[in-house]
Amino acid sequence: MQFSSGVTGIEAEIPEFFRAVFSASEGSDEGEALKALTVALIKTTEADDLLCVTVHTSERLCGCIFFSRLTYDEDPRKVVLMSPVAVATDRQKQGIGQKLIAYGLEQVRQAGAEVAVTYGDPAYYGKSGFQSMTPEFARPPHDLSQPHGWLGQSLNTKEFRPIAGPSRCVPAFDQPGLW
Repeated sequence: MQFSSGVTGIEAEIPEFFRAVFSASEGSDEGEALKALTVALIKTTEADDLLCVTVHTSERLCGCIFFSRLTYDEDPRKVVLMSPVAVATDRQKQGIGQKLIAYGLEQVRQAGAEVAVTYGDPAYYGKSGFQSMTPEFARPPHDLSQPHGWLGQSLNTKEFRPIAGPSRCVPAFDQPGLW
């Protein structure tokens, strides 16, 4: 498996990959929603505010993760949102997702991110060091429909402490229905 960063040359493949993975697990409506989200992330997010990390075999794309800036005007730390995350349906439960997350977190850490947050399954993302946090600990850009899925971690050796102030996400995520 080969890990890489960036979307150059695979801009069309990535949205279709998310559509296929999420259609298989959550239904066609969710697949189309994730396809639209990834297209929007690629097309509307400033290069400095987005990192896409992929894993390939010699044959094909096996996994993909996006990291986008989450801005807290009252907090000096650089915060990234890890979302969405997908692993090819036939490659799930093989450790690829955890390796992809670890690789991606290291990439954003090296790029200066100090905190990573995500919104998902605490049991799954807890394996990668994410811990539950309340909306008061770190305010999400919009109200959460499932607050138990709001997770974060420090990417440096400092204690994970609350993040000050309201947050702003990149335009692709600035939709209350996604939260």
